[in-house]
Amino acid sequence: MSTAKSPRNVGEKEALSVGTQIRGSAQKLGLVAALIRNKPVGDAMNILQFSTKGMAIEARKVLASAIANAENNHNLDVDALVVAEASVGKSIVMKRFATRGRGKSTRILKPFSRLRIVVREVEEEA
Repeated sequence: MSTAKSPRNVGEKEALSVGTQIRGSAQKLGLVAALIRNKPVGDAMNILQFSTKGMAIEARKVLASAIANAENNHNLDVDALVVAEASVGKSIVMKRFATRGRGKSTRILKPFSRLRIVVREVEEEA
């Protein structure tokens, strides 16, 4: 007795890609995601390519995957795609420790983040 398959979470002219375990904090990834929201995918790829932020590399991979999903799985026009949604959330946290003086230790938290990018095909207005 399995559960019913969940319905598709994106629209008919949309494609989705999710990066589930991106090494870095959600706050830093959110700054990068804000750069590409509501931009055409060509402009968004250029912004991420030339950004000085380290998280832009991982965001670029997820965006490239969303573009490939739109082209190959949903037969959408790549030139008419726009980043409709770029949302960030927290994922797991690795817990490590560092030894300190006098026999004590300190906890080190190494966070992971999730990035969900939805691209949408828009019609050209003449």
